[in-house]
Amino acid sequence: MHTQRRRRTSRAAVTGAAMLAATAALTLGPTALTPAAAASTAVAAPARTALDGAGIVSETWIDGRTVDLQINSPAIRGTVATRLLLPADWSAQATRTWPVLYLLQGAHDDYTSWTRETDIEQFTADKEVIVAMPSSGPTGIPSTWWNFGSGAPDYETFQVTELMQLLQQNYRAGTTRAIGGVSTGGWGAIAFAARHPGAFKAAASYSGVLHTTMPGMPIIVEAIVGREGLLPWALWGSPIFQSPLWNAQNPYALASKLTGTSLYLSSGTGVVGGNGELSAEALETTLWPASQSFAARLQQLGIPAQTHFYLGGTHSWTYWRNEYKTSWPLLSQALGL
Repeated sequence: MHTQRRRRTSRAAVTGAAMLAATAALTLGPTALTPAAAASTAVAAPARTALDGAGIVSETWIDGRTVDLQINSPAIRGTVATRLLLPADWSAQATRTWPVLYLLQGAHDDYTSWTRETDIEQFTADKEVIVAMPSSGPTGIPSTWWNFGSGAPDYETFQVTELMQLLQQNYRAGTTRAIGGVSTGGWGAIAFAARHPGAFKAAASYSGVLHTTMPGMPIIVEAIVGREGLLPWALWGSPIFQSPLWNAQNPYALASKLTGTSLYLSSGTGVVGGNGELSAEALETTLWPASQSFAARLQQLGIPAQTHFYLGGTHSWTYWRNEYKTSWPLLSQALGL
């Protein structure tokens, strides 16, 4: 697993400015991860596997509610991590099930980001919900990678199929789910809800990448991939020559499939305000037109969405910590809490 890196950064609103943003995104260095608050305990891994053979290799308890899983995933073609927050009264022997809230990481981060950067553990301490925080790989883009025809790694199948089945079979997870994510995770939350109608009753995007083919956006996406030393076209191919694949992954193009899903969208202008994180402020500016375009598309289709579009802001946890709580009433209602 890659260690934490500062939020990816960039500069711009459209193509020319996005190139400067892409350059900035490739230059930030890593920072150290916060150590676990309590000693971890490894126990025997649950034995039940997903239908394709995906299985839990190890189960490590960080504390009474937090458990880290290492999962052998055929979709990923390797081992991938997931962190769970279980309800206070959770038991593997329970006769009931619990709804599941998926929370997705952003780019250049990892599956520990939500517990490291927010108070999600304390916030859900009295709530009857399983919180699942799966790895989306070093780029934080939880997609099926084109990879010049190989179709791997496939983070979408891992998160939407394999992990769901493992949670149901081993952790008393029910079939009621909601999903949220920051930045590239916001893309994942909305894209998954559209690509898998009915899998999630609600989806929330916090500064997500919601129109991936809008002018300037392919450069940003390719810069995220390139920052990890990967070929930019490995994700979805060329925006021109593989345009059908790009459209198949684009929330804007998939918007009509979100009918019946409760939606929350938030994003800042990044132009004024902020907290001194100038490069992160610029990236928020870059994503603003895409967020507005996606929201307008939903309105055109007659699909309701709760939105919080605000002046200023940065592309950082400084704002996302508040946004997930603002979206909580919508998410909790969908989860039946």
